Amino acid sequence: MAVKQLEQRPWAGAIARPGQEFALTPLEIVAGKLPTGLRGSLYRNGPSRLGRGGERVGHWFDGDGAILAVHFAAGTAQATYRYVQTAGYRQEEKAGRYLFGNYGMTAPGAIWERWGKPFKNAANTSVLALPDRLLALWEAGLPHSLDLDTLETHGLDDLGALKSDPYSAHPKCDPDTGEIFNFGVGLGLNSTLHLYKSDARGRVRQRASIALEGIPLVHDFALAGDYLVFCVPPVRINPLPVVLGLASYSAAMEWQPEKGTGLYIVDRRSLKLVSRSQLPPFFQWHFANGFVGKTGELVVDLCRYEDFRSNRFLQEFATGSTHTASPAALWRLRLEVATGRLLESEVLVDRSCEFPTLDPTATGRSARCLYLNLLRRESDIGSEHFRSIGRFDYATGQLTEADLGEHRYPSEPIYAADAQQPDQGWVLTVIYDAQADASEVWIFDAAALDAPPVCRLALPAVIPHGFHGTWRAGLSPVASR
Repeated sequence: MAVKQLEQRPWAGAIARPGQEFALTPLEIVAGKLPTGLRGSLYRNGPSRLGRGGERVGHWFDGDGAILAVHFAAGTAQATYRYVQTAGYRQEEKAGRYLFGNYGMTAPGAIWERWGKPFKNAANTSVLALPDRLLALWEAGLPHSLDLDTLETHGLDDLGALKSDPYSAHPKCDPDTGEIFNFGVGLGLNSTLHLYKSDARGRVRQRASIALEGIPLVHDFALAGDYLVFCVPPVRINPLPVVLGLASYSAAMEWQPEKGTGLYIVDRRSLKLVSRSQLPPFFQWHFANGFVGKTGELVVDLCRYEDFRSNRFLQEFATGSTHTASPAALWRLRLEVATGRLLESEVLVDRSCEFPTLDPTATGRSARCLYLNLLRRESDIGSEHFRSIGRFDYATGQLTEADLGEHRYPSEPIYAADAQQPDQGWVLTVIYDAQADASEVWIFDAAALDAPPVCRLALPAVIPHGFHGTWRAGLSPVASR
């Protein structure tokens, strides 16, 4: 699609031009002071190039992935920003134009030239920090391996067993065993849910598969105690126009609410299906967490949409002009393990929210707090990007919101434990300041999110709005220099 003049909504400035790489750079403190116990690395991934050769991508999901790394040592911070050097990115850089199709765009050229042409692995969705490498994740293909410090791309990584099977962008790490659980959807007339269990170094040690009906969109899952929980929303892909090069995956997706949302509960040890059931229709991109309740029921929290209109909003987002209203609220589901029966559901946060995160040591168990991105008011729905971050306290039911000021837009909040004080935590987010047309890293006291940030760090360039990130504790070699 041809490049359009972006509407000058303030948030659109961050995606009006491709992100600019920068080498490892010491960061200037704009305000406050760096906590001395903040030791480790923040990694963030997202689509950084949304246009090329006079063309604009068809969907926000199509942009080339770039990684921001911020390395913290005692009182200092350094950052670098680099594109993931995927094969498709290198070829299109050389050609100066788009060559491949993707989630929301078809490959250029005549129809017969598109048949059988591979889609570009954009490596743009999330990151997984392993002891010896960083993985840039994209749900429809293999991860790319990068250097933890410099972000140099090493190439595709099959984790010792994947071959060419996809590896999703939302792995879950057990905080006690170090095991990593993930999945990938293999496409066909009827698709397959591939299940993976890896050791703490990322090597796949166990695999299983479950047959799915048709070709659904499965983006995330929950680790809940001894179980993996998948919700398969009633979105189905019509494969024929995609195979023939007539439509992108996004355009070939249909919302079919009569199918309901499929629920699959899997035993994490054997990777065998425990139960399968059908829930009333809803859509979700992201789970917040899951755990086994006191009476043995499964408790799962997620950001719930009424339908699939959010896909249209995300398509519009890449143009800088949005108008499709698609709010999500934080819901809790209580489920019977043996049957998958829905026992109870309730709204926990009745505000439009997304990108839920938590202290990673609470993954798969009952957590005290949850962090998420929020729209500031109801009138923002359909037009604005997230303008604040919040902390939901499960014990009190209280939502605490950070005041970022006008025309400032946060990324997904990431929790980082203090290396010196076990009870102290920090929340990190990358802020785009539209008035200054600049990006900063803001660090909040996790227990005082409504107080000003304890530190603000200036980044050398604007970081386009992105998706997911992670925190890796421990000193990076470059940070300790």
